[in-house]
Amino acid sequence: MRGKKGYVMGAGTAVFATFIGGRLLQKKLAGQTTAALPGLKDRRGYALITGASSGIGAAYARRLAQEGYSLVLVARREDRLAALAAELMHDYAITAEVLPADLSQVADVARVEQRIANLDLSILVNNAGFGTNKGSLLASDLNEQLDMLNLHVMATMRLCRAALPGMIARERGAMINVSSISAFFPSPGDINYPASKAYMNTFSQALQAEVARHGIRVQTLCPGFTHTEFHDTSAMAGFQKNRIPSIMWMTSEQVVEESLRCLGRNQVICVPGRRNQLLVLGAQNGLAALVLRVARRFRHRGEDR
Repeated sequence: MRGKKGYVMGAGTAVFATFIGGRLLQKKLAGQTTAALPGLKDRRGYALITGASSGIGAAYARRLAQEGYSLVLVARREDRLAALAAELMHDYAITAEVLPADLSQVADVARVEQRIANLDLSILVNNAGFGTNKGSLLASDLNEQLDMLNLHVMATMRLCRAALPGMIARERGAMINVSSISAFFPSPGDINYPASKAYMNTFSQALQAEVARHGIRVQTLCPGFTHTEFHDTSAMAGFQKNRIPSIMWMTSEQVVEESLRCLGRNQVICVPGRRNQLLVLGAQNGLAALVLRVARRFRHRGEDR
């Protein structure tokens, strides 16, 4: 009983600290000025976006086309990319190039690296990614897990590295690596997803420290539940979206708008949505352990059935 009471009191303290931290964070962000997007208004240069065929990637493509950037759209589904490129060229009179690639494969990453080397690249958006809903590490498919790590970790690192020479020479540019709020909440089941996203956060923070003197901005975007096709894939079979309260969901457009605001504030870790920000603050104040304990409890119940 004493241990349970202490745990409840500790959780209550963490919730109170999270509330106070959230209010202070809102005041801090409200007072910050916003820098311009990379590139001149009359010559924006290119934005290359991976995972551009749907969801957050497509939202970035539409938003950056609106800002006048020429685009290179990268994803596996060439037909979806071609339709999006045609839409954007018609609506915004920009250049939109289609580059089909599976970035879990080394040869396809190399092709995108080569394209980056020949671009006047202003913004790189590493958005391609996927999750699974197949249980423990032992129960998951090894090749699928390797593909995830290649995509989230190796492809992100390689494309950022490929963009550096040009951005350093031009003394401008931005890199946005789309991570996840799950990076702050390691939990059982699909453990390589939060692990790889945590890598993206650390990588982006360290890279920003290296390249800030060259006028390059690096961001790691950590969205929570977002209305995309992410949860509709066969790899996520069994995930029930209706179990997540509607107030926790954001649209891709909302996420991208917050990302660009964070970029203007030179904010490396960008968590869109106040509720998600409070969750992350809670994780930093001891609530991550509570979430992990609950997740384990549900996991064990599921294994007993």
